[in-house]
Amino acid sequence: MTPRRAAAETADRRRGLGRWHRLPIVLRLVLAVAVTMSLVLSGAAGLVYWRVQQALDEQLDADLATYSHNLRNDLLAGHRLSGPDGSAYQILTPQGRIIEASDLIRTQHLLTGSDITSIAGGAAIRRDIGGLASLDPHTLRLKAQQVQLPGRTVIAVAAVRRGHRDEALRELLAQLAIAMGITLIAASYVGYRTARAALDPVERYRRRAASLADGASAVRLPVPEDRDDELTRLGHTLNEMLERLEAASERERRFLADASHELRTPLSLLRAELDVALHRPRPAAELTATLRSVDSEVQRLIDLTNALLDLEQLGGTDQLARSPIDLPTLIASAVDPYRAAAAREHRTISVDAAPGIVDVDAHWIHPAIGNLIDNALRHSGGDIRVTATADDGRLQLTVTDQGPGFPADFLPKAFDRFARAEASRTSPGSGLGLAFVAGVAASHGGTARAHNTGQGAAVSVDIPC
Repeated sequence: MTPRRAAAETADRRRGLGRWHRLPIVLRLVLAVAVTMSLVLSGAAGLVYWRVQQALDEQLDADLATYSHNLRNDLLAGHRLSGPDGSAYQILTPQGRIIEASDLIRTQHLLTGSDITSIAGGAAIRRDIGGLASLDPHTLRLKAQQVQLPGRTVIAVAAVRRGHRDEALRELLAQLAIAMGITLIAASYVGYRTARAALDPVERYRRRAASLADGASAVRLPVPEDRDDELTRLGHTLNEMLERLEAASERERRFLADASHELRTPLSLLRAELDVALHRPRPAAELTATLRSVDSEVQRLIDLTNALLDLEQLGGTDQLARSPIDLPTLIASAVDPYRAAAAREHRTISVDAAPGIVDVDAHWIHPAIGNLIDNALRHSGGDIRVTATADDGRLQLTVTDQGPGFPADFLPKAFDRFARAEASRTSPGSGLGLAFVAGVAASHGGTARAHNTGQGAAVSVDIPC
């Protein structure tokens, strides 16, 4: 086969497969069922036909053998030749000339020249006259053999009619064809209804999901509650996915709104400070104060941008750079930079870190602990306590303060981006600290939790280590 022809055949096969895959799934399933049932029914029908044909042929061959034996004996005994109903005979010379024959085949030449030659050599010939499709009732099965009579040699041809056998086989074929047709139609119909019933829920899911493109909200798929099959579980999974998508969309909307608000405030202040400074000539002291205010707002923008970038970088981290580190050393290195700020407010930061080695990414754990301490310094009073233990392969870290605690309505959304208690709206901060802590915990496969202790607020982090 030439390369061009092989390439053409490959392209034809691909086009054929492409046309097949473009057919509707229901039609493909019905065709598959129809083809499979056709093969099964054809095999079963072929087996039945073969068994019936074999039984009829065995009976016909037994009758022919008996009649041929009786004809030979009658010839040797010199008796008058006869036979049962449905039988016929011919007596031929070695050259093929008919000497004697029954009325049914008196003039019909049943043997060919090659048959006569084979018989002269001592062979016995067995053959059928007429085919199964022929409607001639005088179809025959014959047996011819050489018979040595006193003083001469003849060829004896014994034949029996095949009409009943052929009629039975034709009737069998007709009945099998009718049965196969009815069974194939019934199987195709059942296959179609089954496929349709199985795929109807998928079509309903598709139509309902298509409404999302039209801007519909709170879309849920119509999943029956009284079933537990594969499609029902798929529907529940898709509904859960839609809930998560809706929640993510809502978080994104809030994120954009809060980010716009948080960015608008320092930018508006920057514009106001610059407008005032440019409105008329100012003394150097006023310009310096204006520049310091501008610098403060710019730093606020930088801090907000860095916090957002850290959150996005943390969300895109597929694999943390975990490494073993001594737990007390980890906690001390994260807490020490904040001791001076606490001392200026006449507050203390106590650390209770149990000895042990933890396998974490210190690059992210450090700023997470720092955010917790910074929040405690900003929004609470009294001393701050940091406890850390590593038991059973889990790091449990808690930062508590002695302030007023979290407002009850703030706790459910404490770890959302830009979430800030109303009392802290006027205080410094972007509302991203706890969101960053929750992101660090989640990236390590753990969780973060905020609660009140009765004496202040507490934030706990539980991660595998």
